[in-house]
Amino acid sequence: MRSLLDRLSSLGLRWRLAGWVTVVVLVCIGIAFLAVYRGTGTQVRRQIDTEIAGDASEFAHNLVLADPRSPKQATEAATRYARDQPFSANSTLLFAIVPGAGTSANSPELFQGGPPDDGETVAEQDQENRLAARLLTVGDGYSTLPLPDVGNLRVLKRTVRLSGLSKLDRRVVIGVGEPLAGIARAQRGVARAFILAGILALVSALLGALLIGARMSRPLRRMAAVAARVDAGDLAPRIHQNGHGNEIRVLTDAFNHMLDRLTEAFAGQRAFVADASHELRTPLTVIRGQLEVLAAQANPSGDEVRRVEHLLQAEIARISRLVDDMLLLAKTEQGEFLRTRPIDLPAFVDELWDASTLLVKRRFQLDPVPPGTLLADPDRLAQALRNLLTNATEHTAPEHGLVLMRVQCAGNDRIRFIVEDDGPGIPPDQRERVFDRFHRTDSARDRASGGTGLGLAIVDAIAKAHSGRVRAGQSREGGTRIELELPGFSVASAREHKAELAEPQAL
Repeated sequence: MRSLLDRLSSLGLRWRLAGWVTVVVLVCIGIAFLAVYRGTGTQVRRQIDTEIAGDASEFAHNLVLADPRSPKQATEAATRYARDQPFSANSTLLFAIVPGAGTSANSPELFQGGPPDDGETVAEQDQENRLAARLLTVGDGYSTLPLPDVGNLRVLKRTVRLSGLSKLDRRVVIGVGEPLAGIARAQRGVARAFILAGILALVSALLGALLIGARMSRPLRRMAAVAARVDAGDLAPRIHQNGHGNEIRVLTDAFNHMLDRLTEAFAGQRAFVADASHELRTPLTVIRGQLEVLAAQANPSGDEVRRVEHLLQAEIARISRLVDDMLLLAKTEQGEFLRTRPIDLPAFVDELWDASTLLVKRRFQLDPVPPGTLLADPDRLAQALRNLLTNATEHTAPEHGLVLMRVQCAGNDRIRFIVEDDGPGIPPDQRERVFDRFHRTDSARDRASGGTGLGLAIVDAIAKAHSGRVRAGQSREGGTRIELELPGFSVASAREHKAELAEPQAL
């Protein structure tokens, strides 16, 4: 059985669909056949009961009209009526049991118990006699008896009172029986019709299921062909659906969308690897060149060694920053990247602002921070805000450059961090690309300042990890405006804010 199921499971979708449709049709035909088969038997049996009830009523009425005055006259009247309707396998059996006068019937041999007929043994005749005797002993009402040479016989017995007889003899029992061979014939006809119709229905269902399965599996086969090409490394093909059902259209759109995402992911991966290789190649080239210069000198001076050391340390620090940033971006795809906890927002922003504005000279401006609690990872949030402030600082003029930070409620339990500067700004066509990895609007300036091109990409990754978002625009001072919006902010009352200020929160 298991091997059969294994072979069936290895068949194609069309054949499996055709098989299941055939099984369902076969079960439905079987259920309908049983219902009609039994219903036909029940209906024919009811019709036979009605007919023999009418024959019994007519038989009883005839005896009453004959008005016999003795048991013998009653027997003669019953015999005359019964023998006018001879009994056979396709006709009605009539008999009457008259007390003191015996039995009258249109088939006397059933009640005589004579010797065996030609071709019958004594045992067979004895069995027929016993079965026939049950006609005399069965009670009033309907009954079904097996009758020799006839089969099952439907019998109705009634007691008729004849007023012309004495009180002891006036109860005459009449019986009417009809063979049930008609039921078997009707049921055989139903069976033949159902077998023929069932064969036609099964063949039609099989062909229809194959056609429907072929039509339904056609887009799936196209998907399989496209998937095989994708597995071979070709991400260009797409599935073009032509008026299929909603389910196929949804599957097709999802498959094409998946391929688009894969194409973008592979393209981003290739670009990331190329950019990372380029970023690592520059400091490695500098390190190798300086070492070659130093090695070319037989007795390098101390100043030369210190110069090379200073350059090597700067390049190694640049490589370390690049590797750290790349590892951080890789961690953003892990489930345990964030460790969120409630943060007292005003204390958090004040400490971050103080630490970020001590080492450089700019015109720093921080607007009042709304009191409340933010559910976030304080370390990752601090890293994102430091990257924004560092980016603004590096793109503004020393001493007089403006770096402004505002924190605003954004509604629906969201908070928005806004960092603006008066630097050169970001061209409109690059405001969405600045959050891509290794993207620079001024590559020469960033490399000179030691930037890796991953700062804003890290901000975007941290925002998405918090279910937030980040976007770039133009500030009112003409420079860059970057908004970092996060959920999970709860506004605190003035009393709660004073209580929280009494216990400042460290980063």
